[in-house]
Amino acid sequence: MPKTMYKAHSHVFFMMTIILATIALSYFSCSKSEKTVETKSPLIGFSLDSLVVERWRRDVDSFTKAAHDLGAEVVLRVANQNAETQIAQVRELLGQGIDVLVIIPNDAERLSEVCREAKRKGIKVLSYDRLVHRANADLYISFDNEKVGSLQAQALVEAVPQGNYVIINGATTDNNAFMINKGFHSVLDPFIESGKIHLLEEIWPSDWMSDEVRTRFEALAKPGQKIDAVLCGNDMLAETVISVLSENRMVGKTKVTGQDAELSACQRIAEGSQFATVYKPIDSLALKAAGFAVMMANGEKIRYENKIEDGSYKVPYIALEPVLVTAKTLESTVIEDGFHSRDDVYRNVKH
Repeated sequence: MPKTMYKAHSHVFFMMTIILATIALSYFSCSKSEKTVETKSPLIGFSLDSLVVERWRRDVDSFTKAAHDLGAEVVLRVANQNAETQIAQVRELLGQGIDVLVIIPNDAERLSEVCREAKRKGIKVLSYDRLVHRANADLYISFDNEKVGSLQAQALVEAVPQGNYVIINGATTDNNAFMINKGFHSVLDPFIESGKIHLLEEIWPSDWMSDEVRTRFEALAKPGQKIDAVLCGNDMLAETVISVLSENRMVGKTKVTGQDAELSACQRIAEGSQFATVYKPIDSLALKAAGFAVMMANGEKIRYENKIEDGSYKVPYIALEPVLVTAKTLESTVIEDGFHSRDDVYRNVKH
């Protein structure tokens, strides 16, 4: 073979070797990159106060399913109504390398520092349903809690425009309780000032559990004391109030309202022992929150129109609309939405 031809062949072979090596490197590099992208899923830490209230189980199930459908992983921690436990659990989640912390705080004040720790680590914070004070959360999503209160109050003043009223607020550790109370008073105050409504007592329990409320309401609902209406911070508190009224043979004489549209509350409305509740479409809240959490994990911007003061910062706020439920609207609200079945709601009612 002539030298020139040998050199030409050698040159071609050398160039082809380089090209093939480059392609191989590019392939393995791309494959590795693609593999990394494929296996990287947003990791969401969900820190929950408790599962005592019926609705929280639905929130967790709906949120987790929605997040999984969007390709995210969810690590759940439940604090069993203990702020110190929740603080420790949040720190554990931060150590697991979560991208987003979704939190329903047991105590709006005491959970603020650990949420700020998350922020300092570059972890996004989504305050779910309950606002954490002074935490500068990246987003707060809930229902319009002032409207939750005003819906209850408006329903009562239309049914009982004058008489003796009692307010049973939610826990002093929960910002929502204060917002609901503001809604109560936005409607009731003009009636109180005019003398049409007499506010017998306003109870502020230290937590959402009913023992303290039972003791204080029992002292109030003594024989001979006329109570025309009771507004309650949630349906669990309403159940306690109705239990005391039942013991004093006052059920049906006193109109009681609550919120959360728990099945037991809807059953009491069907039976006539509870006047109203407020329905909050939880599946909608959970679906939106999961979507926003995944967006935050991926570095996407979230559009919002409102902000809310958390005590130190103005936090982006997305508020969903609550719905009043009475005996007349059970069918068109919780039953039509599939929140509760008709059979379950009317289980104790004779047809």
